Amino acid sequence: MEVRRWHIIIGFTILFVTYALVLLNIQVFSKNYKMRAEANIVERVVEYPLRGMIYDRNGKLLASNAAVFDVMIVPKVFKLAPQDSIELAGMLDYTMEELRYNIKKAKGYSWYKPSVFKKQLIESEYARIQDKIIRYKGLSIQARTIRSYPHKSLANALGYVKEVTRDFLKKDTANYYQSGDLIGKSGVEKFYEKELRGQRGVSYIMKNVKGVTKGKFEDGKLDTIPQVGATLTSSIDLDLQAYGELLMKDKKGAIVAIDPSTGEILAMISAPSYDPNELTGEGKRLSKRYGDLSRDTNKPLFNRAMQSRYPPGSTFKTVMAMIGLQTGAIDTLTTYFSCNKRLVGCHNHDSPLNVKGSIINSCNPWYYQEIRRMLNDEGKRYETSDLLRKTLDEWKIDVQGYGLGRKLGVDMPYEKGGLVPSSKLYDRIYKGGGWKISTIHSISIGQGEVLAMPIQLANLGAIIANRGYYYSPHIIKSVGGQGPLKQYKEKHKVDVKPEYVDHIARGMADVPRIGTARRAYSPDIVICGKTGTAQNPHGEDHSIFMGFAPLYNPKIAIAVYVENAGFGGTWAAPIASLMMEKYVNGVVKRPYLEKYVNSVNLIQREKERKEKERILKERREKAKERLKAQQRLRQKRDSIAVTTSSES
Repeated sequence: MEVRRWHIIIGFTILFVTYALVLLNIQVFSKNYKMRAEANIVERVVEYPLRGMIYDRNGKLLASNAAVFDVMIVPKVFKLAPQDSIELAGMLDYTMEELRYNIKKAKGYSWYKPSVFKKQLIESEYARIQDKIIRYKGLSIQARTIRSYPHKSLANALGYVKEVTRDFLKKDTANYYQSGDLIGKSGVEKFYEKELRGQRGVSYIMKNVKGVTKGKFEDGKLDTIPQVGATLTSSIDLDLQAYGELLMKDKKGAIVAIDPSTGEILAMISAPSYDPNELTGEGKRLSKRYGDLSRDTNKPLFNRAMQSRYPPGSTFKTVMAMIGLQTGAIDTLTTYFSCNKRLVGCHNHDSPLNVKGSIINSCNPWYYQEIRRMLNDEGKRYETSDLLRKTLDEWKIDVQGYGLGRKLGVDMPYEKGGLVPSSKLYDRIYKGGGWKISTIHSISIGQGEVLAMPIQLANLGAIIANRGYYYSPHIIKSVGGQGPLKQYKEKHKVDVKPEYVDHIARGMADVPRIGTARRAYSPDIVICGKTGTAQNPHGEDHSIFMGFAPLYNPKIAIAVYVENAGFGGTWAAPIASLMMEKYVNGVVKRPYLEKYVNSVNLIQREKERKEKERILKERREKAKERLKAQQRLRQKRDSIAVTTSSES
């Protein structure tokens, strides 16, 4: 039995060894097999999907695609005879030095993975080299698309796409992106990258040793079809956007307009801006242009609408009024404060005023007196009481309920949250204590440590327009035809009675009629608003307006900031008024106001003011130096005179 078992084992061993030797002979030593194996090469070809299109709310195209072609290289396969180097360099418009550098660069990335060797050829360049490139093993053509922005508008809101970097590829744990791929870097392009990019496909192509295509491997059974990126429908009204960009020409600042009934962003202007097509295209030109924009002192790449933290100025008085009414610190009828200019400077107007009059006339002392009622302080003269800390922190929570001092969750990257001060902040500033209501009461008029973004003030306008609620502002109203993201359908209620908000809204309706924004008055539409003038330690004050229209059944809420423009009623209010008229009525009937708004280059004016200031400062410093020199000379003469006198 034991002998038989060994016979069986030996038999199977001989059979296995014989089979292995036959396979080895066929695969390793058989010339015929090698020739057949090498006769066809299977090439894996990535098929890139079209990036999703972006449209405005009326179906106008905002972002589309243009075809380009990359020359790809796999260093392990790439073979280049010395006599072919000059021809290849000429074909790709490279110098010999550039050719050698790009080969070395590709090897540094990966010997086995394809990487970009020459990027973004246009169709005519591709047609010129497509038949020649197949002669070079390891080189292939990869079709891609780059972004195109037909209206040259909305640069900061749409954002831009850029080629992925080597560092990014190392950190890409999902291993989705490859060398040469484009990715959203800012704006909508970045926030909705996963939806816009689609899904790549792969096809397997058989080629012979000469690079000639012989057909699909396995009849295409292993191929996958690329899936086009989702179409996005933006809430932007392109006509309103273009109009706002025209009004902000030669100015620095921002405009944000919102549909109060949905939270949809109708326009988002950050000025100055740039043509978004400038950040598309080939690497060297793109890098140069990006560098130029980055170094521009006017910061066109900076989205002021989402990222600039400005003092809200007197627009903040609307929040103070609503909180005061809700907490019982004031009421709509009987609360009258006098315009005590010994507390703080103010305009010339009737006194005393009720809350509605304080909005119409933008009375600073009124709000200084209100905050003294709201914040309780019973501490000693040079001590901060715990009660003051407590009431200030309660006030901060109330203010944050209006969407200030925190992020709103806008569907765009790099949103900032503004600032509403707390007791901890003041304890840090004043080294643990010593601050009083009199130290911080400028917060009641939107100065001091209160900071807000333009989009937050536009959202405040929407809250008042809706009489006490808002939807989170968003710029995309539909993703792939499915509507907005879930979080943008949720209604956020503010802790305030609608009748109190309505009282403030009716006060705002009188601001353009008889108050501080008379330039914004329109006979055809009831414009409601509040002006603001934000103090600026670095130059002329900023001009601000926040409001909505019309008073009832409002269609638009808006915030306008114009940097270094002075009083809120002078520049921001007229711009906001024109924007609201354009959107609500579809036409502007005040050409004289348009002419006024576009009459001055405010950027140049501020530049000239700073230059004059620099010259005056230089003159003052020189005068001081001359005075010091004269004093030194007199001292020297006096010293000589004393010495001479003592010697005699």
